[in-house]
Amino acid sequence: MEGNLVTLTIDNQDVKVEKGTTILQAARQAGIDIPTLCFLKDINEVGDCRMCIVEVEGRRGFATSCIQKVEEGMVVHTNTPNVMEARHVILDLIISNHAKDCLTCTRSGNCELQALATKFNISKVEFEGERMEHQIDDVSPSIVRDFNKCILCRRCVAACKNVQKIGAIDCINRGFDSCISTVGDHSLNDVNCTFCGQCIEACPTGALHEKETIDDVWVKLKDPDTYVIVQTAPAVRVALGEEFDMPIGTNVTGKMITSLKRLGFDKVFDTNTGADFTIMEEANEFIERFQENDQLPMITSCSPGWVKYIEMNYPELLPHLSTCKSPHQMFGALLKTYYAKKEGIDPKKMYVVSVMPCIAKKFERQRAEMKNNGLCDVDNVITTRELSRMIKQANIEFTKLEDSKFDNPMGEATGAAAIFGTTGGVMEAALRTAQDTLTGKDLEKIDFEQVRGGDGVKRATINIAGKDIKVVAASGLANAKEILEEIKTGKADYQFVEIMACPGGCVMGGGQPIKSSKIRAEVDVRKLRADALYTIDEKSTIRKSHKNPMVKKIYEEFLEKPGSYRAEKLLHTSYQEREKYQI
Repeated sequence: MEGNLVTLTIDNQDVKVEKGTTILQAARQAGIDIPTLCFLKDINEVGDCRMCIVEVEGRRGFATSCIQKVEEGMVVHTNTPNVMEARHVILDLIISNHAKDCLTCTRSGNCELQALATKFNISKVEFEGERMEHQIDDVSPSIVRDFNKCILCRRCVAACKNVQKIGAIDCINRGFDSCISTVGDHSLNDVNCTFCGQCIEACPTGALHEKETIDDVWVKLKDPDTYVIVQTAPAVRVALGEEFDMPIGTNVTGKMITSLKRLGFDKVFDTNTGADFTIMEEANEFIERFQENDQLPMITSCSPGWVKYIEMNYPELLPHLSTCKSPHQMFGALLKTYYAKKEGIDPKKMYVVSVMPCIAKKFERQRAEMKNNGLCDVDNVITTRELSRMIKQANIEFTKLEDSKFDNPMGEATGAAAIFGTTGGVMEAALRTAQDTLTGKDLEKIDFEQVRGGDGVKRATINIAGKDIKVVAASGLANAKEILEEIKTGKADYQFVEIMACPGGCVMGGGQPIKSSKIRAEVDVRKLRADALYTIDEKSTIRKSHKNPMVKKIYEEFLEKPGSYRAEKLLHTSYQEREKYQI
């Protein structure tokens, strides 16, 4: 090990690091901060912005610390007058071609450019000159693209091209005309974008953000003739607190419910209940396919970004998709039928809002297939970030709130539903119900560690009732592509496949709180949020979806059984082949 270490000096501090370490990494390990903008660990390490420059003794010019590897005996200075002046000039030049509407920007207070401007005491723009004015792309139901706030860091490009393997955006044109755009400079709505939102999570400024719809929610909340219901996804409750400076992964379920009630929603329900119904239908569908050896492997359909991806790229494999709607869509359908009838509410006067970690849900909810009797299952989708804005607008001191519980009669959910928010969770929840159904026993072994963890692809063989079931859980669309190619070419013999569009699952969705590049480099955000969901599951009294008493009751009173005619009509859907480019 000693032979793999390099000794260098950074700001008069002796540092030992492994060979191959960059100066930036070495400095951070030593507790020395070097500013960055374009750097995103393991995703975008290209040295474009030059904010991370340092001086190395014995060398002319500056070294770009995010890509410069350390060497034995190297002496590095990170804050000399020359370095500080150069960084100031670089920052001035970036800001000179940047929209300066910080007060009204959705990223105000959480913008890496704004933070650097404050840190470097940028009080005026030194370089005034011609600025490019770009039209804002707000055509899609999910993403708004505002190049006037882009700093050409290319972090979004790297996330789309290198992490997701989509390549919907890239740098086009040359010189002063360079910009990040799509094929033919068309809207994201008209190209091969899946609306996963990983570009938003990567963006250091407000150049990319979700299409905000909270104004529509406020209007409905003020209307006395509208019955407004809100449901919240499992991943939201372990991330919302971060918007109020609480530790990453804090479970704020009780405070979240209280805040929603104070906002004026008539009922606050748990999407986890919808997830329990998804498991009931999905497990039943899988058992039927498995026993009949029909259209295997069955692939989960809870992630709308993933569904859009397969519709555009692998339409020949669509028959493998589960026909189950995602949990919030199922729940919306039940609210406007079963619940509306029970409570004597006209479903036409009901307005269902879903709080989701995902911006692709905004696209999903307006799909033609997500309607019953002419009514949308869900009327509005807002992200975790949007909910935090509503709470702040209402001047609610979130951290001081008391805890509340979800409303009944639709508020009961199981631990199995909670783990839907992390990669492998949907499969694990389905296997819990499938194994009890196939064996006819209430089995105590319900934790399937084989499909847990942060790996992008997790393969396992699960023995249930004496039969081996080959499963795989993949998160991130690059990994989804790998699995689909295996299926398409016949190289793999899977029976059950879980795919989520976002790396790490819903806890890392495109609508979750955005973390700076420095935090993302130092903290495993996915693990902290996922661990919180597993803790919710472990502490739950009921951990299997088929044991949820409310689920049982609704099947007895309304749906009859999983896969029944009414269940198929309300809780299942269909898919369509889509063109990648609508141009």
